[in-house]
Amino acid sequence: MLVVRNSKMIKSMTIRVVLADDHAVVRKGIREFLEEPGDIVVVTEASTGDEALAAIHEHRPDVAVLDIQMPEGTGLEVTRAVRTEQLPVGVLILTAYDDDPFVMTALQAGANGYVLKTAEPEKIVAAVRAVYEGESALDPAIVGKVMSYLTGGPTPGLVEALSAREIEVLRLVGQGLTNRAIGVVLSISHRTVQGHLANVFSKLAVANRTEAVARAMQLGLISLK
Repeated sequence: MLVVRNSKMIKSMTIRVVLADDHAVVRKGIREFLEEPGDIVVVTEASTGDEALAAIHEHRPDVAVLDIQMPEGTGLEVTRAVRTEQLPVGVLILTAYDDDPFVMTALQAGANGYVLKTAEPEKIVAAVRAVYEGESALDPAIVGKVMSYLTGGPTPGLVEALSAREIEVLRLVGQGLTNRAIGVVLSISHRTVQGHLANVFSKLAVANRTEAVARAMQLGLISLK
């Protein structure tokens, strides 16, 4: 899973989630593996878009996990409403659809993450945690679509060569690790990781982690395989 950093204050130790999907059996399964680790609690469930938005208003969750196709308002419409109203909630789209229009529309609507239901449960849990921490999470299966969208046209060259450590950090970003997790793996502070990423952004002439990973893949510097 590709994770993209964006600053946000962590509000509590427990991640409060509103879960919306029009299939009760699917909601039950998702709820079970989300709550199993102990740091995530599903405060309520919804089966329609209207119910999801009402639940977000009522419960003010940290993260809304939304399916795309639901009656009475799609996950995309709920996402747009949340962003229009500037509600302080992260949005994770959890869906079976990996079509380009859905992916890009969701991200443009303001979703913080897009993960497929075929992902391993621990990956979906990690995506919820990432969105809660102010990051964006992309399923590896759709990273290529985002990369193609972001990097259409001729491949730009490097502004400046990346160091071995910067490439190492960028490779871990592409694997879905947060700054703190990367710091643990490399035995450095998360602030040092932030510094490396700032250098990477400058050298690759990009604005964020998604673009950095996409550009590095395009240049052959890293691979997500």
